[in-house]
Amino acid sequence: MTPDPHGAPHLAVTDGGLFSTLQDAGRFGYQRFGISGSGAMDPAAMRLANALVGNPPGTAVVEMTMTGLAFTVVADACRIALAGAEMALTINGRPAEPLQAHDLARGDRVAIGRARTGMRACLAIAGGLDVAPVLGSVSTHTRSGLGGLDGGPLRAGTVLPLRGGGAGPLLRQGRRHLAPAEGPLRVVLGPQADAFTPAGLATFLSATYTLSTRADRMGCQLEGPAVEHAAGFNIVSDGIANGSVQVPGHGRPIVLLADRQSTGGYPKIATVIGPDLGRLAQLRPGDTLSFTAIDAREAAEAARRAAAALEDAIAAMEPVVLGAAALSSERLLGLNLVSGVASAAHDPFCPYPPSHPS
Repeated sequence: MTPDPHGAPHLAVTDGGLFSTLQDAGRFGYQRFGISGSGAMDPAAMRLANALVGNPPGTAVVEMTMTGLAFTVVADACRIALAGAEMALTINGRPAEPLQAHDLARGDRVAIGRARTGMRACLAIAGGLDVAPVLGSVSTHTRSGLGGLDGGPLRAGTVLPLRGGGAGPLLRQGRRHLAPAEGPLRVVLGPQADAFTPAGLATFLSATYTLSTRADRMGCQLEGPAVEHAAGFNIVSDGIANGSVQVPGHGRPIVLLADRQSTGGYPKIATVIGPDLGRLAQLRPGDTLSFTAIDAREAAEAARRAAAALEDAIAAMEPVVLGAAALSSERLLGLNLVSGVASAAHDPFCPYPPSHPS
C-alpha cells in the first residue's frame, strides 16, 4: 500500500454493530495473574479470513456478534475477507461474497449486516491493523478494558489504522462449514466429575439443553434438567480452561469461554474439546445442544483431524475470476493499473514498431 496523502490509512467505522471487538489468537501466560486469555471465539473462522487475505494465522481480526459493522475506506487500497457466521456483505451497496477476498479503494463503503445463520463472523484486513498489543495480544477484554483500541467494542467514529498489504491474487473458498453442523458437542469428563452423582453425570450426557439469553464471550448458561451434585457445590477455586463446564448450586451447566474468569469455585463436570468450541460460538440463544463424552486420546485425535481439515480448506482456495460487474469505472479509477511505462520500440512482440525510436 502506498502512503496515504490524506493522512494515515485507516477504516472509518460508521456503525459498530451490536458487539464488535478486535481479537487475535489470545493472551497467553497471564491467567495466573487473573487475566483472561480472550481471543477469537471461532478460531477456524479467524484462520480462514486471514488466509484469504494472506495474513499469518494469528493476525488480529474484527470479531462481530450477530450484526456486523459498516465503514468507509480512507486509504489508497485495502483488501478484506469475511468468514464465520453468514452475514450479508455489501460494497458500495452491491452484494459481495463472504469467504472471498475483496480489494477496496479510497471511499469504498462496506456494510456487514445481520447474521443469517450462525452468531459470530471475523473480518480480516490484509497486513493487519496498526494497533499495539497489550501483554502480547491485541485481543479486547471489555470487562477489564484491556486490549483493542480503547478496551471496548467498536462504535461509530472508531478509526481502525491499517498496516497495509494485499499483494498476490484474490482468493476464494467455497466451503462454508468445516465443523460438523449437528450432533452432540464432545467433552472430556472432569476435572471434578466425581463431584456429581452417577445420575447427575447421566443427566448431563443425555439431556438436551437450550442456550439461554445469558450467553456472551465470557460463557453461556444452559437451560434444561439440573445436574445432581454428590455432596455440595463448592470447591477450592482452581483454574478454568476455555470450554470448562461448571455446575453451580442450581444444577444448570455453564460453559465458560474466551473471556472467562481465570479461576472458579464451582465443580467442573467436563470440558468441551477445542475443535467444538467454534460450533458453540456460532449457536444463538434458543438453539439446542447436547453433550457426548470422549477420552483425552480421542480428543487429541479430533483436534488433529480438525486442524488437517482446516489446512485442506486453505490449500483448496483458488484465485477469484473477476467479472465485468467487478470492474466498474468507479473501481477502475481507484486502482493503480499502470506501474511503469513501456516503449513499443523495445518490444520484440510488437508487430508494428515505430519508425523512430522513442
